[in-house]
Amino acid sequence: MITLDTSGLLAVMNRLDPDHARTRTALLNDDGPYLIPCGILAEVTYMIEARLGLRVLDLFLADLDSRAYALDCGDGDVPRIKELVKRYADLSLGFADASVVACAERSGGRVLTLDRRDFGPVSGEGRITLFP
Repeated sequence: MITLDTSGLLAVMNRLDPDHARTRTALLNDDGPYLIPCGILAEVTYMIEARLGLRVLDLFLADLDSRAYALDCGDGDVPRIKELVKRYADLSLGFADASVVACAERSGGRVLTLDRRDFGPVSGEGRITLFP
C-alpha cells in the first residue's frame, strides 16, 4: 500500500519528467492499493491540467473512475493534520502535505514523493517512509 503525494504522482504521469522511470518502477513493484488522499485531489488535478494538459487529466480521471487509484477521505484525520501543520509551521507544511502524512500513517507509512524538503523532517519521526 502506497500513499501518493502530488510530486510523485506527477512524475509517474509525465514521461518527460526526469524522475518518471524511478517513480513508475516504484509503483509497478508494489501490488497497491495506491492511495490518493482527498486533501491533495484539487492540487493534483490542477497541476495535471496546467502542466500536462486536458488529455492527461482525462486519463487520470479515467484511472480514478476505474479505481486504479483509491481515494482516501481521511474523515478522522483533521486532528492529526492540525497537529502536523502547527508542529511544522516553519516548513509551511500545509493541509495537502499534512493530509498525505496522516493518510500514510494509517496505511502502512509508505509515501511516494519527490518532496524531501517538506516530508523529510516529518519522516524523521519514524512513522512514514519516503521513496523512491
